[in-house]
Amino acid sequence: MDQKNFIVAIVLSVLIIVGWQVAFPPAKPPVNGTQQTTTQPGAPQAPAGQPGPAGVQPGPGAGPAQQPVVSRPEALAQSPRVTFNTAELVGSISLKGARIDDVQLVKYRETIDPKSPPVPVLSPVGSAHPYYAEFGWSSSDPAIKVPGPDSLWTTDNQTVAPGKPAKLTWDNGQGLIFGLTVSIDEFFMFDVQQSFENKTDKPVTLFPWSLVVRYGEPHAEGMYILHEGPYGVFNGALKEFSYSDFKGNKQQKIATTGGWLGITDKYWMATLVPDQKSKLDASIKQTGAGADLKYQIDYVGAGIAAAPGATVTTDSRLYAGAKIVRVIDDYEKKYGIEKFDLTIDWGWFWFFTKPLFWLLEWLYVQLGNFGLSILVLTVIVKLVFFPLANKSYAAMSKMKKLQPEMEKLKERYGEDRQRMNQELMQLYRREKVNPAAGCLPILVQIPVFFALYKVLYTTIEMRHQPFYGWIKDLAAPDPLTILTGFGLFSWHVPDFLHFFNIGLWPIIMGITMYLQQKLNPQPTDPVQARVFQFLPILFTFMLAPFSAGLVIYWAWSNILSIAQQYMIMRRHGTPIGGGKAPVAATPAPVADAGGNKKSGKGSGKKS
Repeated sequence: MDQKNFIVAIVLSVLIIVGWQVAFPPAKPPVNGTQQTTTQPGAPQAPAGQPGPAGVQPGPGAGPAQQPVVSRPEALAQSPRVTFNTAELVGSISLKGARIDDVQLVKYRETIDPKSPPVPVLSPVGSAHPYYAEFGWSSSDPAIKVPGPDSLWTTDNQTVAPGKPAKLTWDNGQGLIFGLTVSIDEFFMFDVQQSFENKTDKPVTLFPWSLVVRYGEPHAEGMYILHEGPYGVFNGALKEFSYSDFKGNKQQKIATTGGWLGITDKYWMATLVPDQKSKLDASIKQTGAGADLKYQIDYVGAGIAAAPGATVTTDSRLYAGAKIVRVIDDYEKKYGIEKFDLTIDWGWFWFFTKPLFWLLEWLYVQLGNFGLSILVLTVIVKLVFFPLANKSYAAMSKMKKLQPEMEKLKERYGEDRQRMNQELMQLYRREKVNPAAGCLPILVQIPVFFALYKVLYTTIEMRHQPFYGWIKDLAAPDPLTILTGFGLFSWHVPDFLHFFNIGLWPIIMGITMYLQQKLNPQPTDPVQARVFQFLPILFTFMLAPFSAGLVIYWAWSNILSIAQQYMIMRRHGTPIGGGKAPVAATPAPVADAGGNKKSGKGSGKKS
């Protein structure tokens, strides 16, 4: 029976490992954040200026016409542009369609190689993966001509810089002059002031709108702990959508006041931020299929009337850049953007995860290395929970000291599990030992583990941060793996072998877990004992695809626990490792099956 149970336990453990690998597959870094397409997509909508259904405001018009795919420089050359080059962003704004469609990050590269291309956030129409923002006006009167995707705007400034905006202008030839004043700050926020001047002899009412369009099926890592795709805060509540929610040209419409909406990747986003007091009709949809697939998020504001000779304006913003925590928090305070900090996926336990991040970042400022910050954080966690862990290890030490008595009970009652468990409970009560106390150190580590995992996996501050030696990116798995000879040779490991491709740090972690387990009292049940012996192997495989920083944390935590537990065991005179505890001269009496008390030195015969 024991052998059968052991086999079942092993099978279940393997299933856990395989299931974990499915839930947390090795991350494959995207090349440009989207998949390449072979033709320029296009998805027609209702023509601009056409009224919507009854009670619905008109919205953005048709997108730009489909074009052959060309290189990024060639696509940029197809339109005159207003350029910008700040400490964080480099790019340009297309005067054709007044699109913000060329944004690249100055300080972030696609790989850890400093010579690799900068990360593109937005890309122009005509490139292989267009991704852009537009701001415009629509009308319920089809006779009024409004700017379209091919309208050519003029500008009063060829460059935009912090404190130096550019005003784009377009005349519809009917007495309406449209303006877009675009400003950029020192980080990632574009301020767009939309206006139109009414030079006709009649009042005109137009509806302001803003949109972000992304062509092609975006790359997503598919991790349930991280949201990638459309999302936003509507009426004070965060709503997240997956790309699959819109398959079959589905659409979501939400009426909201203020808030924000956008499309996010793991580390960067394009997010629209309307006036926080404005009532809006927001929309998220997919149109087209295959090469014509595109995702669009937009909002339409209430109609604004301009009397003859008057000029009306409305303000909105676009965040196009890296999701840096302190930058996003500053924007939330500066502009009063409701729950803007939720653009970063802190998870359900944000109240624990975010403070942990702030502590890590503060340690990084002091130490200059996020790896060292993780090590110091581990020490801090250990100090905070030191009293609890001390009691736990003391209880475990007593348990280990009782191991000879437990073995005698096992010999005495053999297969009578119920009676043996009863006697064990009496022994625990008599010696004032809590057998569950040994679980506390692990239970304490679990919330810290998951919070640190969330921080390492989702925050861009951890991306491409080196440790020492071979760890060049704490947010990526250990690169020195078994199947690459720990770096002696390089070859592409097939996907079906990733399960066995364990890194050096996960192996170190497994060894420390094994050593810590040897200090713990062994279960009297042989099946349980074997399962516990298998746990270090199980966790080695489970943690192999995780961020190197997380594995380093776990291994270092194990080392500190071993030191603490070793000292406590020495203090209590508990045997360490495979040593045997000295048997007391007058051992505690134990009751046999007939209720008679016998010395702990019993013959060892089964009753």
